[in-house]
Amino acid sequence: MLTKVMAYFHAREVMFTLSSLQMSIESYLKNLLYQPRQLLSEFQQLDQQQFQTAMKYLFNSRKDHLEMGNIILDWEKTRERIFQSPGVNRTLFLITLDKCFLTLSALDCVDILSQVLRTSAVNYLQPDVIGRLPNVLQEDAFRNLSTVFKDLYDKTSANTRRALYGWMKQMLQKSCDMSEFNEPISWVSAENLWILGRYIVHLPLEEILKINLNEIRLFISYDNATKQLDTVYDITPELAQAFLERINSSGFDMKNTSTIYRLGLLVCFYNDMEQMDAAVARALLHQMIKCNQLRGFQAEVRKLKSRLLNIATQNQTLNEVLGSVSDAVVGLTSSQLESLSPEAVHNAIATLNQVTGWAKSQVIILSSKYLSYEKVVSFYDVSQMSTLVTGISTQSFYSMNPKELSQIIRGTTSQYLPDLSSAQRQGILRKITASGDFSSSIKDIQGACFKEISLSDLWRQTGYNSSMMKEKELRRSQALYLYELLSKKNYPVELLSAGQLVKGITCQLIESMGTDIFLNSFRFFENNLHLLSPYQVNCLAWKFWKVSNASIPPFLLSVLPVEYLEYVSGPSCVPFIESLGKTDMDLLNPSLHKKNAVLQKVQECLNGSVADEYDVDLLGNLICLLPPAFLHGSMSLKAMATALHQFKLCRQLRHEQKTEIKYKLLELYGSPKNWTAETTLDVGPFVALLSKRELDVLAEKFPDIILQIGKTIGPISSAEELLSAVFESVSNVAANMESSLTTPDCLGTRAPSSNEIIKLAEANVFWSVQELKCMDAGTFDKNVELLGTVSSFNSSQLIALKEKAKQVWGSLPDWKSYHIVSLGHIALALTEHEIEELDLHSIDTISVLSQQTEWTLTQARSILQGFLEDSGKTVSTLKSFDLVGLGAILCALNTSEIMSIRTAEFSAAVARVGLLLCSTPVLRQFKKITESVFGPATSWNSSILQEIGTIAGGLNEDELKAFDRNLMPYFQPKGIRCIPPEIFQALSPEQIANLGPENAAMVTRSQREHLNALQLQSLQLALDGARPSAPGTQHGASATQALQTPALSGAPCLSGFSIWLCAVFMLHLPF
Repeated sequence: MLTKVMAYFHAREVMFTLSSLQMSIESYLKNLLYQPRQLLSEFQQLDQQQFQTAMKYLFNSRKDHLEMGNIILDWEKTRERIFQSPGVNRTLFLITLDKCFLTLSALDCVDILSQVLRTSAVNYLQPDVIGRLPNVLQEDAFRNLSTVFKDLYDKTSANTRRALYGWMKQMLQKSCDMSEFNEPISWVSAENLWILGRYIVHLPLEEILKINLNEIRLFISYDNATKQLDTVYDITPELAQAFLERINSSGFDMKNTSTIYRLGLLVCFYNDMEQMDAAVARALLHQMIKCNQLRGFQAEVRKLKSRLLNIATQNQTLNEVLGSVSDAVVGLTSSQLESLSPEAVHNAIATLNQVTGWAKSQVIILSSKYLSYEKVVSFYDVSQMSTLVTGISTQSFYSMNPKELSQIIRGTTSQYLPDLSSAQRQGILRKITASGDFSSSIKDIQGACFKEISLSDLWRQTGYNSSMMKEKELRRSQALYLYELLSKKNYPVELLSAGQLVKGITCQLIESMGTDIFLNSFRFFENNLHLLSPYQVNCLAWKFWKVSNASIPPFLLSVLPVEYLEYVSGPSCVPFIESLGKTDMDLLNPSLHKKNAVLQKVQECLNGSVADEYDVDLLGNLICLLPPAFLHGSMSLKAMATALHQFKLCRQLRHEQKTEIKYKLLELYGSPKNWTAETTLDVGPFVALLSKRELDVLAEKFPDIILQIGKTIGPISSAEELLSAVFESVSNVAANMESSLTTPDCLGTRAPSSNEIIKLAEANVFWSVQELKCMDAGTFDKNVELLGTVSSFNSSQLIALKEKAKQVWGSLPDWKSYHIVSLGHIALALTEHEIEELDLHSIDTISVLSQQTEWTLTQARSILQGFLEDSGKTVSTLKSFDLVGLGAILCALNTSEIMSIRTAEFSAAVARVGLLLCSTPVLRQFKKITESVFGPATSWNSSILQEIGTIAGGLNEDELKAFDRNLMPYFQPKGIRCIPPEIFQALSPEQIANLGPENAAMVTRSQREHLNALQLQSLQLALDGARPSAPGTQHGASATQALQTPALSGAPCLSGFSIWLCAVFMLHLPF
């Protein structure tokens, strides 16, 4: 084979040695992978035989290695590299559409499309591309391709789904016969309904009503019809009721249990309520447990469930039917649940523990009912409760037998541990650690629960090994301690492959790794970048630069000082952008200045524009960071069509970026008054950027879609116009409704209904104070938890809701724990005197209250005092789970109270305390008690500094100055911010230079203002990611070896050598 290749070149008077040929092909191929447009061009020039051969080796070869003479070729690795490139995948998709169906068998082409589309269907399957799908296909190929599109339904845009439906309809209509009178019959046969799958939601209403009744009957009779109808999550009430009407007309008894079980999600819109008996209502409710998967219409579903529940309980009590009404019980008020008997809850537990969507207050009531006969909770009790375990009190967990608690963390019930509050998890672990069973249990504590174990408790245990760490979530302080401990008896590769243990590797350990070990282990770092701190990534970059700067992964150049970006040019541009687009820029560059420099280099590499979809593929996550001016002048509309989905995934876009995106969308789709339902869905959250007039037009045309989008929007500050449009749209429907309250103040005032409150979500903020006051008591009781989640109510609205709670639930001393928990934000309206009247004996109640971040100091003090008095505890008798549950309320402790906390209990909770943003005097007291746990501050190591978090804000000047500079990166970023400016200025320039990029970025303006010129210079070095241990070398490009980048020219393939020859003979050469 090699002889043939050499002969090919020699015949064209291109003289090569074998090694130079190999290097040339390697260089060519490597660059071609970074030039997907060029690759598309090469593919388009292939003849039929060449194309067949290339596709065979790309998609159908099962060989891991190929042999070429004396060379063994790693084909599997090469294919993996090809399919990891978004641009190359797009090229393969487009070339398959253009050439495959003309060259290969249709079934093979469908298989290839399936492989490529599963990588990134949402980006590749755009509406304009659907027109390039073949319009003639063999039946098997069409069915297979339809199956692919059905599987990818949720990964494609609404406009693409509409276009795919149009293509499938066109193909299906071609096979439709004509009647004897030469009139077309409906093309929607039973078989075609099955082929359409989820795309049946795109059938027009009139098309559904024309479906032949025999075909509907046949379709519903299919065994798999229910499975299909279970997936129509985006069906509308109108279409669902049209299907129900045809099913009814086709002869099915709609009140027959067997029929009901076949309706799938259509049951969510069931409307034949006349003369319904209780058994039918229960059958419907049993099926409606799946309705929470619908995209919208939950208010209507809840209303239907309520009506069915009323029918189901005719001539029976709620206690009798509790286990047979499925998740309709979620709609019960707290007073209804409170009226249930413990026996009824026991008997219905098998149903109740499967229900989702419980409010916290409901779980508390049901758990209390279920456990009311138990003096001590047992493992059996917990295993029966499933999702209801979150309602078990922290004290009940703590009172359990340690051996039974160990069974909980080992058994199937451990899957519910992440849903417990931190106080509950602490209660479980505190009891286990206090017993002799902890050493044997620690290996079984998995996931988030392990993070609750304190550093001091870890110190007291032995027998750790790397394999037991693989399934555990670790705090960085835990990882630092465990990595150092295990590194004494394990190789780096064993530790780096042990899950989150990689969080604990220090710069010193990275620096001490041998070159070969480091390079061979780098894949573990690369695969776990999300677990590393910016400081660790910076250390990796410097290590890589030192040992092999010619092969440094391009994204690591962005971590080094800005000057190193000069090495990114020409051929290295594409790999630089591609690698950055796959990572989190906040992880790499916390500094705004550094981000801007990197983005400037990205713009240079793109030649100042995002020209098309290939550039969007290349940018990946970087698209979220592009400056507004660049979006305005440099992004083409062609690129914007592909970029929209990527923009919707961005976690934080600045207002200026959103404004430019809005203008691009208007340019792309035209005036909103001409938008289709699909376009509105695709624009999604960006409709919030439109003017009130434009939003009103959309709300009138597509009220359900605007309502659906409104539910995904955050606080009012981010979308006031949209939420206002949502409110008006919903409230206009019920404009003629008046309050059911007959008090003089409420005459003529329209009160919120349950239906409206559920629909509005955050838009409930637009109810006036008077309207909230006039709310019906039953409506409030049903919806208080939802109203408590509205984050933008003003103080007057919150007070109105609080007064409504007092009116509905009675005087404050009579309120139960579940009442207080259900208030959410409304609790903020409680005055300190009202708080004193509440029963606050439960740490679980306090744990919920402490999650509100806007308590005043006097309110927090009242909560603290109320808990201590009602629980009969003093600060000196608080358990670790009490400290964890109190959370931010601890900031209201005074000096003497803090010093009375027992050291053993504080040591177990110190990491949680280290998350609090308390005042400096309070932090100083916490620092003092921390010293009783870990010894004098001057002796603290890296893991302790990580553990204490914000408590570092309580250090004094002398303590801060005493820390070795190598410990500076291990302060938590929050801890840095908490250090008072007058204390922070005591740091030496060397200490500041060693802060690391993330900590340096957290330095406040006030702290900066207290620094001198030399300290500010050191701070800049830390922000830039300089290597402070070698002053003077971190900036000088002359001190570094130039990057070796592959040349883009000179490879003979570029001058006409067919791609198939490169692919078949050379593609697998390792690079």
